[in-house]
Parts: sequence; C-alpha cells; structure tokens
Amino acid sequence: MLTRAKKYLLMAAGVLALLLAVAGIVLPLLPTTPWVIVAAFCFAKAEPKWEKRLLDHPRFGPYIIAWRDRQAIPRLGKIAAGIMLIISAVVGWWRLPLAWAWLPTLVAIVVGSWIWTRPDN
Repeated sequence: MLTRAKKYLLMAAGVLALLLAVAGIVLPLLPTTPWVIVAAFCFAKAEPKWEKRLLDHPRFGPYIIAWRDRQAIPRLGKIAAGIMLIISAVVGWWRLPLAWAWLPTLVAIVVGSWIWTRPDN
C-alpha cells in the first residue's frame, strides 16, 4: 500500500513524463514513446485507471505493452534513434572542442548498441 505522499509523487512524475512526451511530439530531439512508458509505469503504481487509459490508447498502448512483455522496440524507432545518434555524433565532432568531441560518439555507440539488441516490435 502506497502512502499518500508516494502516490502524489508518482502521479506528479507520471504527469511530468506525459507532458515531456507531448513536447516530444513537436520537438525533434525529445523522444515521445519512452516518456509515455515512464508515465504508464508511474500511473500503474499510483492510479491504475490512468495507466489503463494509456494502455488503451490506439497509438501508444501497443508500444507500452510490447515494451513490458518483451522489451521490444519497433524497427522504425530503432532506425530513427540510430539516425539521430549519428547526427549527434557528427555535430559533436564538428562543434565541440577536441577534448569533448569523442563523447557524443561514445554515447551513440553505447546507446545505439543497446537499442539494436532489443527485439523488434
């Protein structure tokens, strides 16, 4: 049983994650689906009715369920993430001082490798 404070914190975190997801619809570098998954996690603990609304959503519900069941990421999502990671690495080499230029490339390799090891949705 959750205390009232934990429930309110989880609800606030879920709403914040949902707001970030909505912002990600129009902001090209902010991902949408991961924030919806975080929101569903928070709502599952704090308010199952809100979680059910996300799971029943025609656009995001299947992605949340696929992630929960198999930790699957859709092929198109993997491709989009890979392209954005490559762009970030190239921009890093172009715009950052030499001492920091390798960092976006390292992040792209680590994150990209993890993404591509997940099963397809």
